[in-house]
Amino acid sequence: MKIKNILPLLLFLTSFSFFAQNGKIDEKREKIKAFKVSFLTTELELTSTEAEKFWPIYNAYDDKQYELKYLKMKTYLRQLKDDNLKNLSDKDAATLLSQIESTDKEIYQLREKYMNSLKKVLPAKKILLLKKSEDDFNRKLLQQYRDKANKD
Repeated sequence: MKIKNILPLLLFLTSFSFFAQNGKIDEKREKIKAFKVSFLTTELELTSTEAEKFWPIYNAYDDKQYELKYLKMKTYLRQLKDDNLKNLSDKDAATLLSQIESTDKEIYQLREKYMNSLKKVLPAKKILLLKKSEDDFNRKLLQQYRDKANKD
């Protein structure tokens, strides 16, 4: 493994415990995002021209995806807890289901728009590498979380 591949991973692994203990979700998210940027930068080996065009697209997509997946869906999921679900009327349940379906469509449309934008600035091979790198990063993050949970 090349040193340039090891450095971001090492930084990520040694720093994970620091931000995992922090109680503020936004701060955790920003730190994870910074590690993700470092990881993706290393993995994708973007040219300066590619990077200049890629990062604004990626960051806009990432922020909007977070808003839809975690903030909006979190609100819906709170309503699906057992106590709340039992007390929902059929009309309220239909409304909630419609809202969830609408958000799912928004997420799909966002992903489609994102892919079309990426195709204009990156070759297909780098887009596939991006997908793989994001998956690798998420697996490593999840493994770190599991390792930390097992130690506690």
